[in-house]
Amino acid sequence: MQMVRLSTSLQVLDQVAEFVGEQSSPVALAWVDADSVVAAGGLKDRWSKPIGVWLEVGEGYPASLAARDVATLSWLIELDHVIVSGPDAALQAQVVRAMLVDDEVSFTNEVATILGAFNRPAPPRELRVWSYDGDTLRSGEDELRAGRTQREAVGDVTVFS
Repeated sequence: MQMVRLSTSLQVLDQVAEFVGEQSSPVALAWVDADSVVAAGGLKDRWSKPIGVWLEVGEGYPASLAARDVATLSWLIELDHVIVSGPDAALQAQVVRAMLVDDEVSFTNEVATILGAFNRPAPPRELRVWSYDGDTLRSGEDELRAGRTQREAVGDVTVFS
């Protein structure tokens, strides 16, 4: 499996939609000048294939809030992949994964304690949540390593394989 990360800007929206449509591998969008969830949702009518969203979590944007954003976004677009990046990304990805259900959530790990929370509605289909440690994407037993980043008119493109 491969995945493409496109780090892009709102200034090239039309090119982003075209780029996504041309790719045979899943594309995870990371916006350098906008909220990734809002920007991806704003493009919902511009492509007809599932995409991924790249989220930088941390103190100002905790994983629990990212999970709420992901759940909402999944009802607007066909979302297949969520990449969680930032400090303690693997632990933060566990929080996001735990919060993407319709049931009451009680969960604890080294970065979060969640007791009796709800994040409804859950995504309409299962999402694959990945963590990124600066070099490698991980989801379950699967690992994808970053290749060289290439500058293109649409933004910086990194292929993970």
